[in-house]
Amino acid sequence: MTRIAVVEGDGIGHEVIPVAVRAMATLRPDLEYFPVEVGYRHWERTGCPCGDIDIAALKTADAILFGAVTTPPMKNYQSVVLRLRKELDLYANLRPVRGKGFDILIVRENTEGLYSGIEEIGPDQATTLRVVTRRGTERIVRAAIREVQRRNLLTIGHKANVIKSDVFFRDICIEEATKAGVPWNERYIDALALDLLLRPATYDVVVTTNIFGDILSDVASYLVGGLGLIPSANLGDRYALFEPVHGSAPDIAGKDLANPIAAIRSAALLLEYLGDPLAAGRMEAAIQEVLKAGICTRDMGGSHGTRAFGDAVVRVLERGRGR
Repeated sequence: MTRIAVVEGDGIGHEVIPVAVRAMATLRPDLEYFPVEVGYRHWERTGCPCGDIDIAALKTADAILFGAVTTPPMKNYQSVVLRLRKELDLYANLRPVRGKGFDILIVRENTEGLYSGIEEIGPDQATTLRVVTRRGTERIVRAAIREVQRRNLLTIGHKANVIKSDVFFRDICIEEATKAGVPWNERYIDALALDLLLRPATYDVVVTTNIFGDILSDVASYLVGGLGLIPSANLGDRYALFEPVHGSAPDIAGKDLANPIAAIRSAALLLEYLGDPLAAGRMEAAIQEVLKAGICTRDMGGSHGTRAFGDAVVRVLERGRGR
């Protein structure tokens, strides 16, 4: 049986992930869903936000549906997200941003760069080492090239005019794209962030380094209504984790205010990864049908809560299940 690890995490993860699981289970009751607890609340209870036992449990899954975790700014608190990316080697972060007239896929390197975790904090200076390796760059641009081969154009986002490690990144990306015979162009990341908003239809697949991809995808979410709508896939050669781009949003947690669309779309990406694009498409169609009926959460100008929106999506899925 195909096993799905369900990680709610912290904050609104406890609200949006159950909605996504209900929607997924409506179409795929044959999958086995099992919970794994990590995050700040887990740390409060056990003294560890993500232990070896938790990692081992996640490695038994065929795919992981992940909510969001709170990472407090404490020296002795290890980032759960960074550990998962390292332990599971989830080097490719794919963030689709789709709207009227555009379909952008941001492919972000996920394990190195400024999130390499090599840091020092002293009384007068703090240092974070930005690591860009040939291996890391080759495999992320090759992941992007695989997507371009199903689409059209690769854009390489960098800051090579200022940062030497970005010269290294850019040159390897150009070498790999040229070798693969795919069309490519390049943009400075700051200009790219603006142009993406002004002319989204001119972009297709964008590949960039870790923190640039993180920021760029958040910026791009403006095109579709905010972070509550954007899903992501974290892929490695052995493991796969799917999560909404938004954070744990502790300010609205427990208030039935969170938008579950990004979580539902992340579940749809998971189903597509498992080889069920039909079910993934039905989940997106259900979201669109519910929105067209005027049912939406407050961040989209509506009055419905997280649970009510999820109920509406499940009703649509149940109605069409026998077709």
